[in-house]
Amino acid sequence: MSSSPQAPAHVATADADTRPSLTVLSGFWPTTTFAVARTLLAADPSLLLVRHDLTGIRDGVVRRVVRSGTGIIEDERTNLRHGCISCTLREDVLPTLVRLARHNPGQDLVLMLPEVVEPEAVAAACTYCLVDGAPITDLIRVDSYVTVLDAEHLLDALASTDDLTTLGIQAADDDNRALADVVVRQIEYADTLVLWGQSREGAFDTSRLTVLLERMAPWAAHFRVDDDLVDADALTRQLRHTDRHRPEIPGVLARGLQGYSLGAHEPEADCGVVSTVFRARRPFHPQRLHNVLEDVNAEMIRSRGHFWLASQPDTVVAWEFAGGGLAMGSLGHWLVSLPEDRWEHVCDQRRLAAALEWDPYYGDRHQHLVFIGLDVDPVALHRTLAGCLLTDAELADGEEAWRRYPDPFAGCFPLGTEDLAEPDTDTDTDADADAEGAQPA
Repeated sequence: MSSSPQAPAHVATADADTRPSLTVLSGFWPTTTFAVARTLLAADPSLLLVRHDLTGIRDGVVRRVVRSGTGIIEDERTNLRHGCISCTLREDVLPTLVRLARHNPGQDLVLMLPEVVEPEAVAAACTYCLVDGAPITDLIRVDSYVTVLDAEHLLDALASTDDLTTLGIQAADDDNRALADVVVRQIEYADTLVLWGQSREGAFDTSRLTVLLERMAPWAAHFRVDDDLVDADALTRQLRHTDRHRPEIPGVLARGLQGYSLGAHEPEADCGVVSTVFRARRPFHPQRLHNVLEDVNAEMIRSRGHFWLASQPDTVVAWEFAGGGLAMGSLGHWLVSLPEDRWEHVCDQRRLAAALEWDPYYGDRHQHLVFIGLDVDPVALHRTLAGCLLTDAELADGEEAWRRYPDPFAGCFPLGTEDLAEPDTDTDTDADADAEGAQPA
């Protein structure tokens, strides 16, 4: 009888990771998100749940509650130097996680985010903010980002044109985010999505929501939970110790530039849901694109991606549509427009993605847009967008002629010397909230 060779007993084949695991829960409906948190506590009473109440944040006060499955451990109010989300993360959330990890070795953590906090902000803080001179990942292993969606209210939220200020839940006086923007960013950054409950419209609508979430975040693991019958152990196996979080994967606006999937091309309707990807090399004519912005987003729940304009050929332009509003902004330079000695300031993944699809004429410039909606005609959409690309005759005129085109987007996407490194993923430049398109500066 033969046996496979084995490593000597004294040789360690891998280092055991003894850091406590952190699961980050986000969701716009606190009752639903807290129901998932309570379920996890029921399955593991030693789990520590950290939750912050931002009701008083504009006055510089937040309330922090820490509990285990056996009851509340801490309930304290903290004064901040500035009343904002980033200060809350730096001054209380991260230090609390580090303190709990040090004082409670072997106990895992769950961080439940307030409804207006986007998980990408937490991920950025975990990466760049130090606690006692070190990143929190020295002590804590970020296992996954889980977003919980309420099936009864999700579709209304995605279609809503309300902003947080109108609803009275803004996190700061200058917090002008739309409700739909917050919800889609919570969905798209998550590596795990939980659809909780059922649509009030019945089983078909619940199935449609399931398909919609799969199209909006095809990179995530998807689970549906019937709130009338919850198996705590099964949900725990689905949500904890999954090792799904990959910190190297960028947020949704930079995904396409770095070669990651930006969306699923599923033009055949499933429960009425259509997801279609538009890709092209040629630039858009600025006026023709401006003229169709309202039409191409009329039936969309979400569209996103990046593109380039013939009149601004150096600039990667971000495209984000949700809740009836279209936002555009600069994502920095295309690599083809940068001196080669500046490429070293761009991340390796983006350089690799550009090299794999490099075109001898266009370089890395291209259009990459994803549209997700109900009962959308993908053929008509592609025909409309293709009609905005430069014609053969316009291409033959050359770049100098393109730069002189009348441009309704002129001045909207400025490039400075600071843009020569990594793309700026801030899309605060509005193309016009009622989808009329960017107005001339």
